[in-house]
This record gives sequence, structure tokens and C-alpha cells, in this order.
Amino acid sequence: MNMRSLGPGGPDVSVVGFGGMPLSIAGRPDSAGAVRVLHASLDAGMTLIDTADVYCLDDGDIGHNERLIARALREWSGDLASVVVATKGGLRRPGGQWVNDARPEHLRSACEASLVALGVDTIDLYQLHAPDPAVPFADSVGALADLREQGKIRWAGLSNVSADQIREATEIVPVATVQNRLSPFFREAIDVGVVSCTAEMGIGFLAYSPVGGGRLNRKLPDHPVVAEIARVHDASPHAVVLAWVRGRAPNVIVIPGARTESHALDSVRSAAIELTEEENRAIEESEFSVT
Repeated sequence: MNMRSLGPGGPDVSVVGFGGMPLSIAGRPDSAGAVRVLHASLDAGMTLIDTADVYCLDDGDIGHNERLIARALREWSGDLASVVVATKGGLRRPGGQWVNDARPEHLRSACEASLVALGVDTIDLYQLHAPDPAVPFADSVGALADLREQGKIRWAGLSNVSADQIREATEIVPVATVQNRLSPFFREAIDVGVVSCTAEMGIGFLAYSPVGGGRLNRKLPDHPVVAEIARVHDASPHAVVLAWVRGRAPNVIVIPGARTESHALDSVRSAAIELTEEENRAIEESEFSVT
């Protein structure tokens, strides 16, 4: 597996990480099946696992994904020191909804709960899940700075933020990573300068939903440009798109999810795909319908 720097002060991690959300939301596999998927990913060389306290069904299920990952790591026979686990705080799941709550007091209590769920004394990477319109952004980021100062978290990260918010946050706490959506379907992280901002600052960019997520990734096998490039590389269309996303900047790390071992291993194989300039341009110039 090729490696890239997580971000300032962080270790090198696999260029393809594991996005844990599909293992804990509606349609999730049973726990044993989920652990098998995680073990297959780790055995294949993934060293970054991304989770969140709200990767669950609702508020009564908070921490499901974190507990699942903790179990998988306890039962794994590999080198635990090589694995970075990233989690997030700043949302709630009342009735299964996704609701902002980035108040400092909520972030403090959410971090404490995540420490218990993950079974660790210090969280590797703790990310603000999203800015909360009802809370001053600096207050939310300040809570991350406090948690880092207290030794509760090793590195701080942001998610779903703008370039201006990244710059503001770095005045408060060292920012290791930014996690925003990026795929051929949704390129706003490129268009509004978030990817270039992180690259210039040496911050790791974690691309979530890199193949579109949900129904959109099912469009890829029928996309004429992607399908032809996949044929040339003897790879799946999904792996080709992961390679394209990874190639947008030298700090981009993709974190696709998976519910099956075969899907996870296909994502791992994408790390070996190097697209030509012509292939990158062909995808760049193609239309990807979201309807």
C-alpha cells in the first residue's frame, strides 16, 4: 500500500483508508460480518480507519461504529501501532436525524464517550464533524484545542469546512486533517479552494464519499469514460474513480466505505492504479449526473 502523510506532526498512513459509516447505519451487516470486513481491510494494508460517534442508527445507538472498530482491533492479530483511528464529534442523532451540536460542552462530553467506546486513553485524530451555525466556530475549535492540551486527543481535524474556516482554525489549534466530500459527482472541495488550501498548508485532505455514495456510485459501471479506463487498467470503475480522486493533490487520502470484504479489497487495489494525464483529463472533463 502506498502511504501519505496524515498531516502536520502526524504519521504516514495508507493512501486508501477505511470509512466506517456503512457498517453502522441502516442496512448494516451483523457485527461478525462487519469485523471480517475491517480485518480484511487491515490485512490488505489499510492503516487509517475513519469513524464518528454518530455512525449509528439514532441517539440510542451512539458509538456503535466506534465500539465495532474497537472490537475489530482487539481481535486483530496485526500491528496495532501502525493503525490510526480517527473519530468525530459535533453532531447528534435524535430520531435518526443528523443534527448539529458543536457546543464546547457537547464536544467535551462526546470526546469522553468516544474514549470509552474506542477503549483508549487518547484518541489519535479527533475531528469537528461540522461547523454549527448556532455556535461561534472559534468556540468549537477552541474545545478541540482544550482536548489536545489535556491529552485526550493526539491530533485535531476539521470536517465540512471552508478554506476561510481552515485558516481561522489554524490560529487556534494545529490542524492535521480536513475531511470534506470529493468525487467526480461533487467537486466543490476543488472548486472553492479547500483542496488547494490544505495542500499549501501541508494538511491532509480526507476525501469522503469518493465514489459518490449511495445510489450515485451505482452509475459508475455505465459511465462510458470511466468504464473504458477501467477496461484498460483491468480494474473496476470504482477503483478507477478512487485513483482519480487520490490524484487531485498530493495530500489527498480517500476513505471509501464498504459493507463487504470484496468491496473493501477493491478499494485497496485502487492504490496501485496510476492514471495517465489523458485519463485524468478525460474524467475531469466528463459529466457525472447526480439525477
